[in-house]
Amino acid sequence: MNGSDTLLVTLTGGDRPGVTARLFGTLATRDVRVVDVEQVVIRSVLVLGVLLDVRELDDVQLGSLRAAIETTAYDLDMNAVISQGHQDDDPRRRGRLHVTVLAEPLLSSGVAAVAGALADAGANIDRIVRLARHPVTCLEMEVSGADTSDLRSRLAQVTTEVAVDIAVQPTGLLRRSKRLVVMDVDSTLIQGEVIEMLADHAGRRDEVAAITAAAMAGGLDFADSLRHRVRMLAGLDEAVLDSVRRSIRLTPGARTLVRTLQRLDHAVGIVSGGFSQVVEPLAVELGVSAWAANTLEVVDGRLTGEVVGPIVDRAGKAAALRAFAAASGVPLEQTVAIGDGANDLDMLTAAGLGVAFNAKAVVRAAADTALRVPFLDVILYLLGLTREEIEAVELDLVLD
Repeated sequence: MNGSDTLLVTLTGGDRPGVTARLFGTLATRDVRVVDVEQVVIRSVLVLGVLLDVRELDDVQLGSLRAAIETTAYDLDMNAVISQGHQDDDPRRRGRLHVTVLAEPLLSSGVAAVAGALADAGANIDRIVRLARHPVTCLEMEVSGADTSDLRSRLAQVTTEVAVDIAVQPTGLLRRSKRLVVMDVDSTLIQGEVIEMLADHAGRRDEVAAITAAAMAGGLDFADSLRHRVRMLAGLDEAVLDSVRRSIRLTPGARTLVRTLQRLDHAVGIVSGGFSQVVEPLAVELGVSAWAANTLEVVDGRLTGEVVGPIVDRAGKAAALRAFAAASGVPLEQTVAIGDGANDLDMLTAAGLGVAFNAKAVVRAAADTALRVPFLDVILYLLGLTREEIEAVELDLVLD
């Protein structure tokens, strides 16, 4: 027998049909055991790596196999690198994680910063794939050898230094299981704040907007600030609610996010510190049955300036997430919560993955990951979907 356990064969060159078949046809003449295979194509350049178990081959047979591989590579006009090793040269590393990197544009300086942070954390990059090139560029790295919390901390620092968004998640079967995605509404699912739109009709938009900004940044108690703002709406005709509903614009990518999740049998929920008179029709429009929001009191066709029932505040949003998870049969660790304000913090903390979406500083600091890109459907990349898969779902829906 030869002195090696494994043979790593790497072919590089122009991609075209039949390369993989030719290489494995050559290997089949010796019928060696295949341990691992990786193949990637970048701009018509193919990189094909095959790890073989060659323990049963003697030196003559191994030399013959190497020569046959080199001949095949020559015939294909490709470069072949062949290296011998042992089974334990590259043991499976601990702490396997998915690191998702998003930016528009994604610059080499951003990738360098991410790769440097991974190296500093002792993480090895085992694989990199591109999930999307529009509307943002998204790369997914499979890494091993790093502590999750330490790596998240290091990569969070990277996001303050370069224009990239980064998410870190454990790998494994659970990542492919059914998820529950729960979204905040104002400035997350939709553009703008409904209470400010209502206040505009009362001539008090600036006052309400200032209180909203303070509450979302964590400077005010949400429930108290909500009551104070709602009192400024007293006397408005309830027809104003219809006007505001018609003026609402979804965040870019919101409809794609919801439709794709539903098509793939994931659960979707909406939870809002806003008002049921607006949220319920929006939920119906999107086909979302799990929703929670506050209710404005209306008497004789006018807003009284009061809220009916318990207020959906920080704790209320987290409670709604748990209730939605229980109803849909999804474990909390399989939930994703998305929000932008301080009243979303409890929900983001309770979820398996808390995402700060174009959020206030206090929320970005507390969330598992923070996204600054303006497209809500990039959440799908965090679930491992590619742009091509998302577009295929969209096309399927159109054909239906």
